Amino acid sequence: VAAKRFIVVDSLYDEFRKRIVEEFESKKAGDPMDDSSDLGPLARKDLQEKLHEQVEESVSKGATVSVGGKLPEGKGSFYPATILENVEKGQPAYDDELFGPVASLIRAKDQDDALRIANDSRYGLGGAIFSKDEDKAIRLANEEFDTGMVYINGYGLANPALPFGGVKNSGHGREHGGFGIKEFVNIKG
Repeated sequence: VAAKRFIVVDSLYDEFRKRIVEEFESKKAGDPMDDSSDLGPLARKDLQEKLHEQVEESVSKGATVSVGGKLPEGKGSFYPATILENVEKGQPAYDDELFGPVASLIRAKDQDDALRIANDSRYGLGGAIFSKDEDKAIRLANEEFDTGMVYINGYGLANPALPFGGVKNSGHGREHGGFGIKEFVNIKG
C-alpha cells in the first residue's frame, strides 16, 4: 500500500507542494543494495514502460510534471521520483493506479471537495486522512472515506494484527487479523 494521490486542501497546498517537491528532488535511484540509493528499479522493463506511458498520457491530457517524469537511459528499469500536478479526471494519473514512484498532487477547494476527490476512484485499497483534529479525522474515516483501510495522520505498512484488504476494484475480503484468519477455516454450525 503506497500513497499515489495526494489530495490537499487549497489553504495548505502551496506549503505541502514546496515540501514534497523538495523531498522528491532529493531522491536518488540506484542499486537497492547501495545505502546511498533511495529508489531501486521497477521489477521489469515493461512495467517501467507502462508507467512512463501513463505519465506521458496524463501530460498530454493537461497534467504538468513538477519533478522527474523523464525515462532514464541506461541499464535497469529505473524511474525517477515524479510529481504530477494539474491532475484531473480523464488522466491515468487520476483514474488509474500508477505502480511506481509517481505522485499525483491534486488541489481541493476544501475538506468536502477533498473527500469527493478521494472517493472518486474505482479503487479503494487504502488511504489516509491528515488533520490536527484527530476525532474529526476518525469520524470522516468511519462515515465518509470509501477505502478498505484508513490511516490517520500517518501511512504505514500492513500489520498482521489488523485486517488488510480493499473495496471496489481493489479486492474483496480481508487477510490478517480476526477477519482474515476466518478466510482459512471452515466454519461449522
